[in-house]
Amino acid sequence: MRMKRQIALATILATSIGAAAPQLPVSYGGPLQPTRFDGRLSVMTYNIHGLPWPVAWGRSGAFAQIAQRLGALRAQGRQPHVVLLQEAFTQQAQAIGRAAGYPYVVEGPAADMDSPEPVNASDARYMAAGSWTRGEGVGKYVGSGLQLLSDFPIVGVRRMAFPAFACAGYDCLANKGALMVSIRLPGQADRVDIVTTHLNSRHASGVADDRSLQAYRLQVRYLSDFIRKAHDPARALIVAGDFNVGKVASRRVALLSHVRTGWSQNGDIDDAFGEAVRHHMPLSNDARYAYGRARDWQFYTPGHSTDIELERLDVPFGHATDGSMLSDHVGYTATFDLSPRRAVTRIAPPTA
Repeated sequence: MRMKRQIALATILATSIGAAAPQLPVSYGGPLQPTRFDGRLSVMTYNIHGLPWPVAWGRSGAFAQIAQRLGALRAQGRQPHVVLLQEAFTQQAQAIGRAAGYPYVVEGPAADMDSPEPVNASDARYMAAGSWTRGEGVGKYVGSGLQLLSDFPIVGVRRMAFPAFACAGYDCLANKGALMVSIRLPGQADRVDIVTTHLNSRHASGVADDRSLQAYRLQVRYLSDFIRKAHDPARALIVAGDFNVGKVASRRVALLSHVRTGWSQNGDIDDAFGEAVRHHMPLSNDARYAYGRARDWQFYTPGHSTDIELERLDVPFGHATDGSMLSDHVGYTATFDLSPRRAVTRIAPPTA
């Protein structure tokens, strides 16, 4: 009976994803003036639970409220400059950015984007052990669900889809990967590279933990290779999204070992929540909730000529007074100070 339900689910996904969905009304009616850059860049990451029916239903109202709230923040001059969305799978979810007044909207890998990575013997054995009743080996029914909204001009876009074998369980139905954009800030010589991703889930994948962990490690490795090849280390780098770490030590080790050795440049990399806690910055209950869940992270590291420091954390999308949320994740914003990197003056040793 369970097998029949999963087959039916895959069939419904295949048909419902291609069906047209009504677009959100444009909720922001104010003037769309160019955003001024004052040395601070705000970046919000938010998994909006935009899965298609029947996995999730009744979500259009939540998407409209998300767009309206972002539009209201824009009217007050308080909107995040950059918004990174995960699980924006449906047309309604993907309409949030335009409805909220963001002039630049970029999608992540589509369902038909392939990975050029070859399959070795170990990968082949991993694939052979997969179960099509858990969504493995039956193809990609949706894209990555990644989307980036920006107030500032986007002058470069790179996308990467994880190899078909680098996934586990129902996560394999989505073409997960990463999206990198280069953003030009007004009056600044250096661009900023921003990456978003969504890594394999654990329990929600429907497979054993050891199998989902193997896929997780593969994805972190391919994500690190992508960052190394696509990112110019001369620029400051921000990597944010749903990393699905949770309280699992093996996942934390798998992620942070790559972050510290492969993503760090100029000897420095931090995560926003960790830095806020270390410096005793004020955190709301929603911020502490998201920090404890350890799924949504923002990593940042300076460029050769640009320093980046965390100024504060805000939570535009958390719990309402009745305890409800617009998603099953908190949407939080990290505001960064960008400044010219100080040159290191080397003093020559005295001569005899």
